[in-house]
Amino acid sequence: MNKPENREFAVVGKRLPRLDAPAKAKGEARFTNDLFLANMVYAKIKRSPLAHARIRRIDYSRALALPGVLAVVTGADAPRPFCVMPHVPTETVMAIDKVRYAGEPVAAVAAMDEETAEDALELIDVEYEELPVLLDPIEAMQRDDARIHEAFARNIHYESEQNFGDVEAALAASHLVIEDVFRTSYVTPAFIEPHAAVADYDTAQERLTLYCPIQMPHHLHRTLAEVMQMPMEKIRVSVPAVGGGFGGKTEAASCDLCAAILSRKLGRPVKVPYTRAETFAQNKGRHPCIMKLRLGFERDGRITGLDFDNTLDGGAHASWGIIVLFFTAALCHLPYRIANVRFRGRRVFTNKPSCGAQRGLGGVQVRMALEGALDQAADRLGIDPFELRMRNAVESGYTTASGVHVPHAEFKQCLRNVVRASGYLDKRGKLPFGQGIGLAAGYYTSGALFMLYPTHKPQATAIVRIDTEAGITLFTGATDIGQGSTTVLAQMVAEELGVALGDINVVAQDTALAPFDNGTFDSRVTYGTGQAVRRAAQDAKRQLAEIVAAMLGVPAEHLHYRGGAVASRFEPRKRVELRDAVARHVETRGSLVGVGHFAPPRRAAHRQPGGMSGPSPSYAFGAQVAQVEVDLETGRIRVLDYYAADDCGQPINPMSVEGQVEGSVMMGLGQALSEEMRLSPEGRLLNPDLHDYKMPTAVDMPRVHCVHVDSYDPDAPFGAKESGEGPINPVAAAVLNAVHDAIGVRFREVPLTPEKVLRALGKMG
Repeated sequence: MNKPENREFAVVGKRLPRLDAPAKAKGEARFTNDLFLANMVYAKIKRSPLAHARIRRIDYSRALALPGVLAVVTGADAPRPFCVMPHVPTETVMAIDKVRYAGEPVAAVAAMDEETAEDALELIDVEYEELPVLLDPIEAMQRDDARIHEAFARNIHYESEQNFGDVEAALAASHLVIEDVFRTSYVTPAFIEPHAAVADYDTAQERLTLYCPIQMPHHLHRTLAEVMQMPMEKIRVSVPAVGGGFGGKTEAASCDLCAAILSRKLGRPVKVPYTRAETFAQNKGRHPCIMKLRLGFERDGRITGLDFDNTLDGGAHASWGIIVLFFTAALCHLPYRIANVRFRGRRVFTNKPSCGAQRGLGGVQVRMALEGALDQAADRLGIDPFELRMRNAVESGYTTASGVHVPHAEFKQCLRNVVRASGYLDKRGKLPFGQGIGLAAGYYTSGALFMLYPTHKPQATAIVRIDTEAGITLFTGATDIGQGSTTVLAQMVAEELGVALGDINVVAQDTALAPFDNGTFDSRVTYGTGQAVRRAAQDAKRQLAEIVAAMLGVPAEHLHYRGGAVASRFEPRKRVELRDAVARHVETRGSLVGVGHFAPPRRAAHRQPGGMSGPSPSYAFGAQVAQVEVDLETGRIRVLDYYAADDCGQPINPMSVEGQVEGSVMMGLGQALSEEMRLSPEGRLLNPDLHDYKMPTAVDMPRVHCVHVDSYDPDAPFGAKESGEGPINPVAAAVLNAVHDAIGVRFREVPLTPEKVLRALGKMG
């Protein structure tokens, strides 16, 4: 393991309370729906009841005549298409020519109060011409006569094929080939805070301020400029407290854009709050996948080749679709050594609310298939599943067939530690019938090279300002969506400057106050933004060192920051309080401002037509074990204990890392056992609420054991890698492998409901 000589930190690695915890605990945190501006009015959105239909006519004259109604807008008021992936914009703020899913916006009403706006929606008359509703991606590809978007033949949004090595020859020469099909379900992020937006357009200065819970404020900033045809410098996006995102708040929501359009039309603030049902209609959750694979093995269990075919159900619009397709391709190559890989995939439009970038995008699906196939191979080869994984596990310095380099990996340590902690080797195949244990593994990118707009500028910039008035202030564009990034980044500054966490002020998630940041997605904040933050603090130290070196009469390179003071490493008595050094700097040169940037290295990787390899400066690995009990009378699966070992590098805040792992396990168990958005044959959501959409609750949670892995990435800020998305990816696979150990039945689709279990046991017709 490549580790630094000194890992003795004063602030990094400590279990410190989050900076925002007191305000949230006391109910003082202000979320978007808590905002009330002077002269603010309310807006509601009219949504289509049909999943696929042409819009023949919209008449809103009766709505405008209702007392208290101030304005109505339709798609014609904002015709420019947009998308988080700007290359393929398919969506408009409100539908213009036709609707493509039940719940798509067709008009928005602003009124003096919510009730009046709601009443006005009923007075808007929309004449539709119904079209065929396509809910199954396989059927959608067969219905070129019923295109959801005219420009996309066979309703295929994008398709890709990548070939590395000679897959057919490798499989033909294999001792064993596992061939199987796996399916995942249609799930939504289900964050606790519904979408909401407050827009405030200043007519005098022609400036727009938008408040909303967006994970990527700088990208929403650009989308607003494009949709509203305004200069970016006239727009500000400010993010209040965020009640969870999980990828579902990475994109511009209809409420954001409708609020902005209506505010400019009226010249006064407009609030658009979503109901829970509207948040379900927005969706942008995980893609259902149909995955066909052939996985080859030598007699000793070493993997020879993989042929992976994936059909993604994308829903009505483009969203993150191409990126998710690419990720399912990239995630085939690790965490195991596979010399020959072929990926064929396609994302298909259907008449459902659009799928997007839910936590661990692409990983949950791919891991469920590959980890299930590995367990099948282990049984057929007579090799323990743990040993099979160890024989194929990657190590530091490995380069995939696609050219992706892994600089640091403690994957084997993850496997060993989780197996030891769970007693896996002593329990597998030896527990009473109905009880079982399952192993699965995965990985995820950390600080990946990822710009959604064509530019080579840094993906993160941070500023550290130090003076005698405000003390130490970190300015960062990264958004804290509940994962604790504000605290983690502040810990990095505190560690670098040798002060306490409480000495750091943070100004974040506001495009007018903080510098550009690519956003909170794809597990990039701790690694990517953390690099920029640390460099900004180091830049401030470099400038201050010129003053301190003269004050103490020592070389600048000998200075050491610790305990709120600056001292010579070799002459400890030569020291000065940091505040005094800063005061001298302010007196002689003014405020001290350090700036840091980060752009991931652009390592060359093999390129295939229509695809990409998913390079990242670092990768986090993990291995997990689930122990389950299957009720043989009801079919209900109860997860008793869950063990997770994660190679996340040096945890900046171990308490936050454990919270991320526990949250990932809970979300993964939901997909594995109960969560699924259900639609009628006409395409209407049947369970758009938290009563009928079956998420796990606290009483469903197993005992989660976070297993220690000694890891430190020397190229990462303070050795830290991601921990927020990778841990969700193996969960469904671990549960399905455990159920197979419990009852001898192998399942290949989720959610694994009691009904499916009973049918497999022969207890249902």
